[in-house]
This record gives sequence, C-alpha cells and structure tokens, in this order.
Amino acid sequence: METESEPYVRLASLRQLHQVMADMNTARSLADTLQTVADGVVAALGYELACVNLVRPDGDLVVAAFSGNQAAEALITGRTGSRASWDRRLGMGRQWGGLVFIPHSEGWVLDDDDVPQWYTDGPAPRFEDEWHPSDRLFAPMYAPGPPGGTSSGELVGVLSVDRPRNGRLPGAWGREALQMYAFQAAIAITNARLRSNMQRALIRLERDQQALRASEESFRQAFEYAPSGMAIAEMGGDQHGRILRTNDALCRLLGRPASAMRRYAFSDLVHPEDIGTLLRTSAEGGRAELRLGRRDGSYVWVSLRNSVVADAADGPRFLLTHVEDIEERKRRELQLAHRASHDSLTGLPNSAELRARLAARLCRRPQAAAGHAAVADAMDAAYGHPVIDSGGHTYDFSAPPDDFAPAAAGPYGAFDHHEHVTAPEDGPDGPDDGAKGLAVLFCDLDGFKSINDRFGHNAGDAVLIEVARRLSGGLRDGDTVARLGGDEFVVLADGLGRADAADLAVRLRNEIIQPIRAEGRAVRVGASFGIGWAHCGMTADEVLKSADERMYVEKRSRPKQHRRAG
Repeated sequence: METESEPYVRLASLRQLHQVMADMNTARSLADTLQTVADGVVAALGYELACVNLVRPDGDLVVAAFSGNQAAEALITGRTGSRASWDRRLGMGRQWGGLVFIPHSEGWVLDDDDVPQWYTDGPAPRFEDEWHPSDRLFAPMYAPGPPGGTSSGELVGVLSVDRPRNGRLPGAWGREALQMYAFQAAIAITNARLRSNMQRALIRLERDQQALRASEESFRQAFEYAPSGMAIAEMGGDQHGRILRTNDALCRLLGRPASAMRRYAFSDLVHPEDIGTLLRTSAEGGRAELRLGRRDGSYVWVSLRNSVVADAADGPRFLLTHVEDIEERKRRELQLAHRASHDSLTGLPNSAELRARLAARLCRRPQAAAGHAAVADAMDAAYGHPVIDSGGHTYDFSAPPDDFAPAAAGPYGAFDHHEHVTAPEDGPDGPDDGAKGLAVLFCDLDGFKSINDRFGHNAGDAVLIEVARRLSGGLRDGDTVARLGGDEFVVLADGLGRADAADLAVRLRNEIIQPIRAEGRAVRVGASFGIGWAHCGMTADEVLKSADERMYVEKRSRPKQHRRAG
C-alpha cells in the first residue's frame, strides 16, 4: 500500500487490511488481540513501528503491545504514561479527522513528559510531505457510542505509529485507513475485554460452585456423621420449630427413627417442666440445658445450641440445633449437689439445706405487719391469679405499686404478694386458738452417747440411720426432716396448730423409743422434742434457736430416768 499512488489502491492491499481486521476479532485472549492490533498496523497499513497504549482502570495508559522493533519493544512495553500527559498530546498538533498529528516542530515540548516513547534516527526531510524522525501520529481508539447516537464512547487506548515505509506523510487514503483501523481495533479490544471478563467471571462462578458443592458435602458429612445430635428445623410461619432433618446420633439418643422425628418439634419432645426454658432460648446463638423425651417414655438431659443458617443469600432461614448428651454430667452434678445439701450418713437434708428451706419461707417483714396481706388479696381478686415463685412469693404487676403498698413493704417491693408465715399467738401452755403455722420440732436423742461409748461408732451410726428412717416415715409428703448434726434432728411441718404439733412430737417419740438392732444387739434411745414456730421477721437461726431452747426446757422438765426409753 505504501508504494501506491492515491486514490489508486490495489485490491490485494484491501484484502490484506480486511484479513488483519478479521484476525483482531478472532484472537483468543485480550493479550493476543492487542498484539494482533499492533502487528496489523505494520503488516497492512505500511508503518514500520506501531504501539498500542491501553487505558487502565485507573485512567493511565500502559504500553500493552509493540510491533516492528524488538529493542524498542523490550524498552517500553509495560511502562505507563499518565492520563494528563496523554490528554495534553491528544489536544495539540493537527487534527486529521479522528487522528492527531504532532509535527517535529511542535513535538519537542513532549520530549520530557512521562509518556513512554522511542526515538528513531534518519535524515531531515527535503520535501514538505516527507516524514521527519521526530514526527508523531496518534490514532485514539474509542469504544462504540450508544446506538443511534453521534458521540463516541470512552477512550479504550491510543495507537502510536511511526516511520511510514514510503517515507511520506500519509495522504487521505492512508489517514482514512488508519482511522478506520483504530475504530475496528477499539471494537475488537472492547469485545476481547468483555470475553476476558466473562471468562474470569465464569471461572470464579465455577470455583464458587465447586466451593459451594464442597461446602455442602462437607456440611452433609459433618451433619450426618457428627458424634452428637444435630437437627434442622423450620423458622417462622405456621410450622415454626418443626424438625426437618436429623442425624443418626440424635435418632439413637432419643430412640426414634428419622421418619418419626420429622413429625415433631422440639416443643413436643421437651419435658413439661423445661418448656419455659426452651421458649426462652433464642434462635441465634441460644443455649439451654433441658430434658428431651425418649421413645420409651424416659427423659435424657441434653445441651441445646442454636444457630441460624440460610439456604441461599435471600433464601429461607432454618434453625440448626446441636444436641449434646449431658446425662452423665447432670447425674454427677445432681450427686454433687445432693452431697453438698444432704447428710452423708442418713441421706437427710443437712444443716445448710435446712436453713435454706427455712429462709425460702421467711421474709424480713415482722409478723405484726402481715396484715398488709389483705391488700394483696384484694389486688389478686381484682387482677386475677398472681404469679408464685419457688420461695412462696407471689407477684401482681397489673396495678401501680403506690396504690396498695407503702415504700417500706419489705425487700420484695410493693408488688410483693408474699404468703407470709405466721405462728399461733398464744403461748405454748395457753389454749389452742386453731391457728395454723410452720412448726419446727427440734429433736435431741437421749442416751445416744452411752451407745457410742459402750458399743462403738458403728453401732451409733446404725442408730442414727434407723432414727432418720423412722422420722421420715412418720411425716407427711411435703414435710422436712433434717439432721442438724450429731444426734440432733429437726422437723419442719407446715399447716399445724399447737395441738397438732404436740401430737406429732409424741408420735415421733414413740417411734424412736422402739428397740433398734445395732451390731447384732437391741438398743434403745429416747428423744426430747422442742416445738418452735417460724414466722416472717425471724431468721432461720432464730427459728432453730427458739426450738432448741424449748427442747432443753422439755428435756429438763422430765426426770433423768425417764428421758430414755431403755
């Protein structure tokens, strides 16, 4: 093409130009496309050197491909020129349609900017249309604009060409060909970028899908083969909490097949006493220890840990519950708690447990102030059933506190409907007015020390065990008998009048004085009982001290020879 006179162009040159344009659009990658663009300028447009400057995401232009000179290619490929310097170049010189020509007479001001460039040697031109070694010709490449519009899209890159083979400045045909080539190159580069981005996206998608499949498989294996129970349940809607899936460990723990488990929610399986614990357990990060029902009707202690999982980014959420068998740990905890609160010899509640049970029934309000309970009763009638805690305190939150109780109502506050413990008003020797209260019977064995001294501690232990059994057998359900220490026992019996308490003491004494087999022989002990009464305003120690004093009064009131039954 460089040897042809315009406007006469050989058909072979057009075919060559068409071929390089076709090659641009069939390159496999963006790098191949860029190199094909540079090579096409040298092969079909008649220039010895060509460079493709590609716009980077940050706006600067990098030398992405070079053709025609390996030394120059090694020198500037990969180097970057700022967008400001390129905008300056594209805004000066002569505008040849879509091309920018900067003659050597103007371009010397660009020698020191940051745009990568090469320098060629050659004689100074003798004619006006000859190419000077310092001339510069740029072909900006713009992406196609919107359909139907007249403006071009964003700048994709800039083609830099040098040294036409015929040594002359390009004529009308050469300029038109270079401009058309730059336009097609911009389309090819844009398409190559899109394909590259799509390929990277597809690769990322495939990797994500592989990772998701691996994660799902890992979750499935972790779920199915976990040594502890796992379950997935629905969240929200009418079927909230319904079990959708369980692993083998949970099925074995509860003795139920997976098909049967899908008919239940955890609320159907939990022990009735633990339903409140389950309902208070949050879905996200909630933990609880409760009992779940087995198929055989028994219950097992488990630890539940909840977490929320989503089926997809915006898909339905499910409740993942980890169920750990803690039956053995709970059994040990109960054993330790029992040991801490019960006498190791007799199995009865010990002194600490006795005081705790007494303290749970008593408040600091004096007995004389218990008349305020009438106000609480009236509020119960007005607002329905009160709430009763394990310590005998009832609460009604329906009315303002200042409406029915003074600020000095006691430690439980103005909402307290505590069922105050009262005692009969008359003295121990006075008439029985029929009032009921919490009787505290303090029992001290008579003659026990002599059995220890004569027959040894094993015999003494056998006597204590048998006395504990007889005391327990003589009480009602709900009453308490505790070993205070040594040969002292205490009985708590609620709802008794004075005559009832006296009858109970006589009945228990008659049980104790019966012969006891100890170390192969029959022995007998006596018992002295002191009857005290617990009421609010007293501490547990004060109650026990009162009963103890009455016991000693009763012991001293009987002749020494009658204190033992034998």
